[in-house]
Amino acid sequence: MQSSAVFLIEFGCLILGLGLLGRFAGRFRFSPIPLYLLAGLAFGEGGLLPLGASEDFVAVGAEIGVILLLLMLGLEYTATDLVSHLRTHYPAGLVDAVLNALPGAVLAVLLGWGPVAAVVLAGVTWVSSSGVIAKILGDLGRLGNRETPAVLSILVLEDLSMAVYLPIVTALLAGVSLAAGGVTLAIAVGVLTLVLVLAVRFGRLVSRFVSSDDPEKLLLVVLGVTLVVAGVAQQLQVSAAVGAFLVGIALSGEVAEGATSLLAPLRDLFAAVFFVFFGLHTDPASIPPVLLPALALAAVTTATKIATGYWAARRAGIGPRGRWRAGGTLVARGEFSIVIAGLAVTSGIEPSLGPLATAYVLILVLLGPLTARWTEPLATRLTGRSRRRGAPVPPGAHEALDDQDTVGRT
Repeated sequence: MQSSAVFLIEFGCLILGLGLLGRFAGRFRFSPIPLYLLAGLAFGEGGLLPLGASEDFVAVGAEIGVILLLLMLGLEYTATDLVSHLRTHYPAGLVDAVLNALPGAVLAVLLGWGPVAAVVLAGVTWVSSSGVIAKILGDLGRLGNRETPAVLSILVLEDLSMAVYLPIVTALLAGVSLAAGGVTLAIAVGVLTLVLVLAVRFGRLVSRFVSSDDPEKLLLVVLGVTLVVAGVAQQLQVSAAVGAFLVGIALSGEVAEGATSLLAPLRDLFAAVFFVFFGLHTDPASIPPVLLPALALAAVTTATKIATGYWAARRAGIGPRGRWRAGGTLVARGEFSIVIAGLAVTSGIEPSLGPLATAYVLILVLLGPLTARWTEPLATRLTGRSRRRGAPVPPGAHEALDDQDTVGRT
């Protein structure tokens, strides 16, 4: 009874603290993710007040948090949308992968961490935060901007790529053979293809099976199916997160809308627990030694993300101002970077990888809203100064800088 009481008090204080941090972040209109990570650092080993009784429960809650994050992400997209994005925007996805994964891989090699850590750190630097960026677009009133579809296309392609990347990382971290890794990858690609085909052709039937007018029954069925599929996927070494993402893709229409509204509070709760859990496994004393590499990596990948967004928007026919806005919007990293780093931390391949990823995400999740807001005005001002000094006009700068920003705001 005594241990149960300690658990309730300890976990209750943790949830209350997260709620207050979330309110604080909301008041100043920035992502609460860095605050949750800092809370984890404070409650972990080497922190101010280490957790004891509730740590095992937090670990389970963190796993559920990852599953719900990916489920909700999948609910945002239909299979038809994903296929359309693949056909139309795959060049932008390839440019994004090369420009932003390469710096992470190179740094891991320079630090002598080995090829597996290089693949992991490449993923950490590659993927932007869909959640943070969606909030930024809403806060800045840019959901109807002409460049926003180019931004969303890159995010969709990154999310879809994770369905292939995560099984590869999981297999590498597990130390399986090349043949076993090939089987795992083949299973992941096969399952992804099968789900997309089923969702395109039979999505209505799947949604009808899950559908219910009773919110309680809908919540239980969707959550139950998701956890079962995630568990089966993990047994097949395809990653529980990918299984949850595929469930979200398979659901559409009113079922997806209803499940989104019902699951959003649960997602927010367990996602917060997940970020805390990652911080718990990072000793605050281990961050200062990797702070300089994290800052350098953040600087390089900020530039590469801006270049990615600029190129993708230019390819879509957007004017210069919209191109800079697209680039600045893509800078923030968040949930996927932590998910990928968390897999590495659990496997124990490189002790410094977790602290480096934590510092890296903290920097860019704070910098992201600033680059989204100020990249375009700063670039426009610098371009104007270059013109006044008689400098050569860069390609595309002859286009009207006051191009129509929106196609009808939402």
